[in-house]
Amino acid sequence: MLQSTRVLLWRAGAIVSLALGLMGLAVPVVPTVPFLIVAAWAAGKGWPALERWLLAHPTYGPHIRNWRERGAVPRKAKLLAITMMSVSGVGLQFTEAALWLKIAAPALMLAVAIWLWLRPEP
Repeated sequence: MLQSTRVLLWRAGAIVSLALGLMGLAVPVVPTVPFLIVAAWAAGKGWPALERWLLAHPTYGPHIRNWRERGAVPRKAKLLAITMMSVSGVGLQFTEAALWLKIAAPALMLAVAIWLWLRPEP
C-alpha cells in the first residue's frame, strides 16, 4: 500500500507540473520548460511512460535532455529569464510593498540570475 501511495503522489506531482507547463504555453509570464523538467523528473519516479513521452517530445524533449545531461540552459532562455527578473525587480520598487520585500526579492533574483548565467549552454 505504501508503494502504491508513493506512485500516486509522484504521478500527481507529474500531472500538476505538466499542467503548469501547459499553462505556460498560453500565459507568457509562466515558464514552460522548467515545469516540464520537473514533470519528467516526477514521472521518472512513478510514471515511466510519461517520462519517455516527455523526453521524446520533438519540441521540449531536447531541453529536458540537455538539462538532465549537463544542466544546460540555452542562452536565449537565460537572457529572457534575466530580463524578466530585472523588470520585476525594478517594478517592485514602485509598489507599496514592504521595504524588506523590496530588498529581499531583487537580491534573490540577482542570485538566481548569476546562477542561471553560469549554467552551461547546449
